[in-house]
Amino acid sequence: MRAVFLISFLLFSSVSLSQHDYMLWGKVGVKGKIVKRLSWTAEINGRFDGAGLQTFFPQAGLEYKVTKWFRPSVEYRFIIDKNRYGNYKSSNRINFNLNLKESVKRFAFGVRIRYQYAFNRISNESYDADFDQAIRIKPVFEYDLNNCIFTPVVSAEVFYNPAYGPEGRRFTKIRINVGSKLELKGPHGVSFKYQLDKRFHDFSADLRHVLAIGYSYRF
Repeated sequence: MRAVFLISFLLFSSVSLSQHDYMLWGKVGVKGKIVKRLSWTAEINGRFDGAGLQTFFPQAGLEYKVTKWFRPSVEYRFIIDKNRYGNYKSSNRINFNLNLKESVKRFAFGVRIRYQYAFNRISNESYDADFDQAIRIKPVFEYDLNNCIFTPVVSAEVFYNPAYGPEGRRFTKIRINVGSKLELKGPHGVSFKYQLDKRFHDFSADLRHVLAIGYSYRF
């Protein structure tokens, strides 16, 4: 019932209460192992809209395999983001992630719980769930199609602002994603998704449509 409510909320918002915003997200990354249970990642991300590049950030992270289904990780981002006045501002962010994933035959279910904390951000603008302090919960469903390179992926993510203040201690945003991973031979990995992005408590905000494409190379 909750999933039905959230989807209905997004559809109603898109038709009646907001305009539409369109973005293209691109990501290129590399990954590898340091030791048997410890892996590293590095990537570069760019987010574009009709006015050009809006956000750019390199990111590096470490992931430790505690068990087959539990892999905590930590990531650092250096973010360059364009504000509403057209100026680029920089900030830093650390992500602490708890990654849980289990497979049953061809189905896979996972949950990522993230705490993110931004620091040295020079901005007088209002809270932004993408770049400020937030707790994020993201369930993910995958299905491995038989004799097919496509692995469909469906996910949803909610953002919670834990800080004190007028906009704190409440859920602030939701994302719904539909996409696929490509099972390619060798070290190459490709993924793509379509995403709906909507803020809570602010019906004047646009409903964001995102097309995201990613490429990774595993050493």
